[in-house]
Amino acid sequence: MSLTSPAGPIDPNQADNFEEIEKQFAVKVVEHMTTYWAILEKMPGSKLRLTKMDDEILEHFKSEFPDYDLKATINEDEMKSKEGKERWRNFINSYEKKIEDYNFGTMLRSNPSFEYGEKESIFAVRMQFYAIEIARQVSPAADNAS
Repeated sequence: MSLTSPAGPIDPNQADNFEEIEKQFAVKVVEHMTTYWAILEKMPGSKLRLTKMDDEILEHFKSEFPDYDLKATINEDEMKSKEGKERWRNFINSYEKKIEDYNFGTMLRSNPSFEYGEKESIFAVRMQFYAIEIARQVSPAADNAS
């Protein structure tokens, strides 16, 4: 994906950080976290559908990450290592034309037993959030974790 402006292509390595955009992003992330947690508190995770493609995402996640321990705390260093990024990039990019905002940043609970918090949340890409949370919600302990 390339960035463009009315003046032409934008080099992300040379782009300025715009404080107002960062603030708007932070507001959206907090709204998403708050909404998702409120839903988890009101309905069993096993009844939750995050997208129209939950089943496909789940099967793809299981095939690409067969040893992923859904009950464990996410190892952020492993997830964001060179090898981890490559595995996730391949997974994420397959949803480019299928899921809106598939590569937008969001927050992910680091452990299914925890509520969102400063030390219990990690920055992730939307498809990582969908894949991990969909898998968590269909796991046998889903209704007890939320």
